[in-house]
Amino acid sequence: MARLTIVKVKSDHADLHELIQRLDEDLLERYPTDEIYLVDFSNPKVKEMIFAVVYLDAKPVACGGLRPIDAEEMELKRFYVDSSYRRQGIAVSLLAFLEGEARKRGTVRIKLETGAAQPEAIALYTKQGYEPIERFGEYEEDENSLCYGKKLTVSL
Repeated sequence: MARLTIVKVKSDHADLHELIQRLDEDLLERYPTDEIYLVDFSNPKVKEMIFAVVYLDAKPVACGGLRPIDAEEMELKRFYVDSSYRRQGIAVSLLAFLEGEARKRGTVRIKLETGAAQPEAIALYTKQGYEPIERFGEYEEDENSLCYGKKLTVSL
């Protein structure tokens, strides 16, 4: 049986950047360039983000990040599972891991942005308890942005 490992990584991690490049290629097939919201890795604030890479038998297959919004909220960013490894529970495991990391920081709510051209992402998020919310931050004026949020429960 394949072994799944989730590792917190720094923003300059090579496997993270390789996966994000694949994510960007996927998004460019679905959306115009101006509708893709990247992370500016040259911005010093990126060091405040949490990033994770998922390995399946030592092969990097998924990634995700959390960007602090304020003391209580974080935004899920750059969430991606390689298409060859979808529908195996990897996304659910990664999302649970990132939610756990957010809780450790005292985060009470996670927000995210996606689009209609990603029905599989919308299905995942809604199944995991994310609900539609008002567009926020840089997405407020983008009518094609679909935003979701989830209040995190305190784990005892």
